[in-house]
Amino acid sequence: MKRPSSWLMLLSIFAIVGLSCTSVLHAQDAAEVVETAAAYTYDWSKSEVTPEMFAVNNLWIMIAAMLVFIMHLGFAMVESGLTRAKNTVNILFKNTMIPMIGIVMYAVCGWLIMYPGDSWIVDGVFAFGFGIGGGGIYNGGDVLYEGITPAYSTGYTVWTDFLFQGMFAATCATIVSGAVAGRVKLLPFLIFSILFVGILYPITGSWKWGGGWLDARGFADFAGSTLVHAVGGAGALAGALILGPRIGKFGKDGTVHPIPGHSMPLATIGVFLLWFGWFGFNGGSELSADPAGVSYVLVTTTIAACGGGIACAICSWVVGGKPDLSMALNGILAGLVGITAGPDTPTWIEALLGIGAVSGVLCYFAVLFFDKLKIDDPVGAISVHGVCGIYGTLCVAIFGDMSLLGIQALGTAVCFITSFVFAAVVFGILKATMGIRVTEEEEIEGLDLGEHEMAAYPDFQRTYIKSYEAGEI
Repeated sequence: MKRPSSWLMLLSIFAIVGLSCTSVLHAQDAAEVVETAAAYTYDWSKSEVTPEMFAVNNLWIMIAAMLVFIMHLGFAMVESGLTRAKNTVNILFKNTMIPMIGIVMYAVCGWLIMYPGDSWIVDGVFAFGFGIGGGGIYNGGDVLYEGITPAYSTGYTVWTDFLFQGMFAATCATIVSGAVAGRVKLLPFLIFSILFVGILYPITGSWKWGGGWLDARGFADFAGSTLVHAVGGAGALAGALILGPRIGKFGKDGTVHPIPGHSMPLATIGVFLLWFGWFGFNGGSELSADPAGVSYVLVTTTIAACGGGIACAICSWVVGGKPDLSMALNGILAGLVGITAGPDTPTWIEALLGIGAVSGVLCYFAVLFFDKLKIDDPVGAISVHGVCGIYGTLCVAIFGDMSLLGIQALGTAVCFITSFVFAAVVFGILKATMGIRVTEEEEIEGLDLGEHEMAAYPDFQRTYIKSYEAGEI
């Protein structure tokens, strides 16, 4: 039986955040708060781009934001397809809530934590603010965003930049969702997502993309192998460790009992949606519509995905004895994660073999490794995003400038550890106060009925329950 007080607690959190944001914004000088696009004016004589190029850049970044948005549908399909049918509604609900929570929290405080301009509380390490304004982001009310350090673009509006960056924010919590699927309570996970997306992700992101201490030391992460994927993978690892494995996943003698996903078609659709969205994820991170830059990034991104998928499929065939579709799909994602830190620098051969194929092989053996450690990750999120995110970040130095290897290793390690500790503390507090794991009965019955009193496949669910009650399963 779920307690109404838990949901009141969640509503209270949203109310407190909303009231805090409102009070701070009203306390600002009215001249610093721009409420409509019509309030902007711009002197084009000061611009580094023509009005025509500005329009093209702005349009491409908006399209890229839409491509990243569709990735959330991809995550929902992958996660639901690779897990049991009885948890489908629960997984879809989480993946529906996460982008909404992520975008709202990014608007409330994440944006100004991540891009503080000159408003650092601890220089290069931590900042805080409310809303989509202030914090040194605007330049005299100009419509063009001139970046932080250095001025990386004057080619699109603040609103376009916020939309693009906000779409990235929610993906971290989505990564965690897959690793804890099938046994996590809904409300504690949503509270975790609020804090993870609203606080942790923008803090680590600010260290590079906001002009923080990692950026000052030359750390490179083009589109987020570390800042999105490794950070999300670290949170996934913490959640999986604290929750423990699903019932029946591991035998008392340590044997691994595979729990097949209920719909490989859904999982396949999801991976191709993610691949499609990655064109915006990496291509948009060029931060302009530069023809040479964007087209090259899209080529290396696609080739790395192919290398990862082929390599992981071959591994499953040779080592496992049969070609495993789920491994081929995760290999595609592994290649995409691996190339994300530096798609603008490697040759296409390096993208195919050195980054994509190696990421696919790493993904395959990482899945086996975590199974041996009895860490239950239903969708392979820790292997795909955590392990390959770290490797992809190192590849910037390996296939580029080896003098960067030290800072690349330091940057990805610090971000991973920070995310792991943050997630472990939050999950630990939630476990001690609210509990984070459903009951054994609810887990066996399925979270769809226990958490939602709803079934994705009603006829199948009724048949399953009858068989369970009769002792047939």
